[in-house]
Amino acid sequence: MNEPKWLEWAQQLQAIAQTGLTYVKDVYDRERYEELRKLSCEIVQSYTSEPMARIETLFAQDDGYATPKVDVRAAVFRDGKILMSREKEDGRWTVPGGWADIGLSPSEAAVLEVKQETGYDVKPLRVIAVLDNRKQPQPPHPNHIYRLFWLCELVGGAAEQDTLETQGVGFFSLDELPELSTGRITESQVRLMFAHFENPERPVDFD
Repeated sequence: MNEPKWLEWAQQLQAIAQTGLTYVKDVYDRERYEELRKLSCEIVQSYTSEPMARIETLFAQDDGYATPKVDVRAAVFRDGKILMSREKEDGRWTVPGGWADIGLSPSEAAVLEVKQETGYDVKPLRVIAVLDNRKQPQPPHPNHIYRLFWLCELVGGAAEQDTLETQGVGFFSLDELPELSTGRITESQVRLMFAHFENPERPVDFD
């Protein structure tokens, strides 16, 4: 699934503006890059219902050379069922995960996300997929995102039903999936996780 052209244009304008603001020396050029960033936000607002303040936060929170953001997700199974948590933000379900934190390796980030969102302790086994958000059947997002999926082994801990970001934890079979938070995970991605769990020899899926 390809992202709409308006979002692609807005992302490209934002990337040019962010990179330009990182290296610019001339005050007039700085003003031009600021205008470019503002234009990218206006494009997104004109096609969505998001308030400008939120768009500006999403687009202006990063500095330095513009690169894709990294999201890590953990596939954790017990008795053939996958671990999921319910997001407080939208009341829907996803596999544990989120933005990779500075100072942590991708696998360490996955372990931390599982602990924070579910209370369980896991051990990463292998990477099973590296996916480009623009090519997935997910709602448009202001950021260009790479999603890293890890197959993890459940090794301890206990379910925490109420955390900072989630409320509800459970294990689900493929034929009883709850309503998904599709901005974070899609049914096709969950099916991909089951496929890797059931076939340890399956090669890493990418793009």
